[in-house]
Parts: sequence; C-alpha cells; structure tokens
Amino acid sequence: MAQSELDAIRLDKWLWAARFFKTRSLAAEAISGGKVHVNDQRVKASKEVKVGSVLSISKDGLRWQITITALSAQRRAAKDAVLLYHEDADSLAKREQQQILQREQRALSGFTPSEHKPNKKDRRLIHRFKEVQ
Repeated sequence: MAQSELDAIRLDKWLWAARFFKTRSLAAEAISGGKVHVNDQRVKASKEVKVGSVLSISKDGLRWQITITALSAQRRAAKDAVLLYHEDADSLAKREQQQILQREQRALSGFTPSEHKPNKKDRRLIHRFKEVQ
C-alpha cells in the first residue's frame, strides 16, 4: 500500500511508523495506559486515525502535541518519519524547556553514567569491598 492509498490507520501502527515507540506493543501499552490521546479523548490502540487528527503523547516525562499530516503503514528512516506529523510551536518550546530542566537536575545531582559496565576483575573488587563492611 502506498501512502496516498491510506484513508485511516490503526493508532498503534502509526505511532510505531512515526518512530514515537520502538515496537507496536510498546505503543499499544502506552495507549492503554492513557499516555496517548486523540482529539483530547482517551482511545484504544485499534482506533483508526486520519490526516488532521490531533494527538497528545506523553513519554519519559516529555509531552508532544502533534497533528498528523501523512499516514504510513511502514516504518522508515527518522528523517522521513518527521514528515508524518507537525508539532505545535508551543509544544516544541515546552518540551525543549523540560529537556533543559532535566539536564540541569542531572548535573546538580552529580549523576554521571559509568563509562563501562564492570568486568570480572571489577566485580570481584566490588564483592570484596561489600564483604569487608
């Protein structure tokens, strides 16, 4: 099916194709968990969405307010997926502000991810340290 032939597509499939979620099952889980609304209404994963539908998506503490501009049943490259929707300027500004806030909080907490996971020698040292105390 070509993009132009589609009148409507399942919400979970569109979210997967637009790269908001890695799998359709994750998209369906988010929808059933109330993280995705269509036209300000809570819906099921099987809801058919059309061009012009307004979606509100909450994921990882961030929020998107988007309008569907195209339909695709296939997952494509990220640069092509961005063409499937248009994000409100308000939504974009708020999300960027939230990301900046999250970065600042991580910096203040002193959290730095380790450069690698412990190898066998490191694990032995950790176990020895824990046994001493």
